[in-house]
Amino acid sequence: MHSKMMFACCLLGIAALTAQAQMGNSGGAATPAPGTIVPPSSALDAQLTLIEMEMMPAVKAMPAEKFSFAPSQAIFVPGQKAEFATVLTFAQQATHVAEANYFFYSSISGLKPDVDMKAILKLTNKDDVVAALAGSFAFAHKAIATLTPSNSFEVLKIEEPGLWTRATLASFGVAHAFDHYGQMVEYLRMNGIVPPASAK
Repeated sequence: MHSKMMFACCLLGIAALTAQAQMGNSGGAATPAPGTIVPPSSALDAQLTLIEMEMMPAVKAMPAEKFSFAPSQAIFVPGQKAEFATVLTFAQQATHVAEANYFFYSSISGLKPDVDMKAILKLTNKDDVVAALAGSFAFAHKAIATLTPSNSFEVLKIEEPGLWTRATLASFGVAHAFDHYGQMVEYLRMNGIVPPASAK
């Protein structure tokens, strides 16, 4: 009887470990319990992952022929006074975020981008834009991994005015991407496309 119970317990343990491993492999990592202290890199990387998971599907959802789309006076109420001459195209929204990601996250980490940042801003082809944006997020994840409890709030010297630390610049990079994601969502809807995050 005792051996049968031991055997049953072993089977249950193996089943639990298998389920846990499958959850980890599918990206469903367990959230730390409230009160847990996590490294700054983990907390900030989780926020970066959120915007990446929203923005990348949105950019891929826009048809290639619509990457040159930008709002114009023609699509609004006649007689409405508004200036659209400097509005970014959909492609420019994405390339601006990509270029900014390299700027922000190279500044916090000291890592050197392995791309021509100025050339990114000139991209118009959908495949090129998607690849550039994905590459910038990959770079950002590597940069955030360099944050530690001892260096996260070290003040940085960068061109932008204000008080910037590694952690605040990393969080601003996420906020900046969300800002432009909100605009991309409007561009998609103006073209009759439901943003993937809203279609779930």
